[in-house]
Amino acid sequence: MYTREQASQIKQQFWTAFGKYMSPVLSAEGEKINWINYKTGVRFIHFKMDVNKEVATVAIEILHKEPAVAKQLFQQFLALQDNLEQSLEEKWQWEPLNENEHGQALSGISIQLPGVSIYDQSNWPQIISFLKPRIIKLDHFWCDYKMIFESIA
Repeated sequence: MYTREQASQIKQQFWTAFGKYMSPVLSAEGEKINWINYKTGVRFIHFKMDVNKEVATVAIEILHKEPAVAKQLFQQFLALQDNLEQSLEEKWQWEPLNENEHGQALSGISIQLPGVSIYDQSNWPQIISFLKPRIIKLDHFWCDYKMIFESIA
């Protein structure tokens, strides 16, 4: 096992490597972008990438203190489900409204790659090959549909 400091250092090394790998890739709008901390521009919608010792995940998270708004945002994604899945070229898991540990309304749409570990550097190419196309495809979808969500939030 790794100490907390070692684990943190390995995670930092992975995300630095991923960031350098993605650095030359421009957004759908042709702009330089921070892929690791993707900013949707809509306060309550987040595109997240995560890797731990068991799985890599790409997710759309809807987080709002008002359940009605969170529900409305999730419903809008549901209305665009065919468009999203066409953009992503695959089906993702849809998790409707729940409450997180802080009492906030949380919904999500995600996909996972099981059987990989951020702590095994030999898994990094597989993890990067999983994360890269999905965050790029999310960006392309977002470029086309962001304005719909801005009007809700």
